Amino acid sequence: MLPEALNKVIEALGHLPGVGPRTAERYAYFLFRSNSRISETIAESLGALHSGVKSCPKTFALIDSTESVSNLYSDPERDKSVILVVEEPLDIYSIEATKQYHGTYHVLGGAISPIDGITPDQLHIKELLDRVPEDQVTEIIIATNPSVEGESTALLLQKLLIEKFPDLKITRLARGLPLGVDLSYADQTTISAALQNRTKL
Repeated sequence: MLPEALNKVIEALGHLPGVGPRTAERYAYFLFRSNSRISETIAESLGALHSGVKSCPKTFALIDSTESVSNLYSDPERDKSVILVVEEPLDIYSIEATKQYHGTYHVLGGAISPIDGITPDQLHIKELLDRVPEDQVTEIIIATNPSVEGESTALLLQKLLIEKFPDLKITRLARGLPLGVDLSYADQTTISAALQNRTKL
């Protein structure tokens, strides 16, 4: 029998995505063997997580609890007439790393997934529709993930936006073969997307 304190840590770590029982045990034992200051730092960080982070009421990006709105929205250099729509807050940082996009963002908070019980009314779709007239939006870039759920969500967004704002420009991120990938290793979905999004040389 393992000590109760160690069991509690293993059980807590097991709630993390992708962490099975054996991995949780290894993490817990690592923390026990390491300097106690590491565990204390982790505990302090976790304790401040919910009080120190909140969602932006406009974009639903993650912001410090002391901020009123995301600086990705309030920055005057940002073009509010263009909104890039993503599923989750962390998706934003992948786009920002390119330094190629200067519009604003809108986080849906997931994708439609009946199996997981996620319905359209649980996503921030209404708030997106409200932003179009508020910010005089001219283009919506849909950047949902290339999954069944992401595609379903993108199609619904496109339908709702066209119905309500027929003159609005709606685009999607191009999809296809990434650089450096051998064609023989690409899956059918990727090859299909590459064919549909082919460009003229």
